[in-house]
Amino acid sequence: MLLGAAQKVERVHGAKPSCPQGLSSALEQLASEMHTHMDKEEQILFPAIRSGGRGAQLHMPVRVMMQEHDDHGVGLRRIRTLATDFVPPPAACATWRALYGGLAKLEGELMEHIHLENNILFPGALTDSSKHEA
Repeated sequence: MLLGAAQKVERVHGAKPSCPQGLSSALEQLASEMHTHMDKEEQILFPAIRSGGRGAQLHMPVRVMMQEHDDHGVGLRRIRTLATDFVPPPAACATWRALYGGLAKLEGELMEHIHLENNILFPGALTDSSKHEA
């Protein structure tokens, strides 16, 4: 939905200086990276955690996920910059306004997801529970 809206805004308003040129490309890149990231989580990291994996054995997968989270943050900042901090120009059409509202929501939800994984899930997974059983 957001990608289609971005493509439409760029197609219809491309001649305007306020048009977020390159936004659809940045969204496509973020979506591709997120899809790959989520596949790794679902196929590798989460099954390892569910099967009782802890501590050092999860260090590298968690490190990779956290680096990718940082990369997602870079992508989100690029999108925010292209979309002028999600503030549409005064003459923006309804699609443009909805696009920026949707991008703000995406950013908030993705940042919350990253926070929960980086600060709650991953530290718990990296804690070697055997060191606390004595």
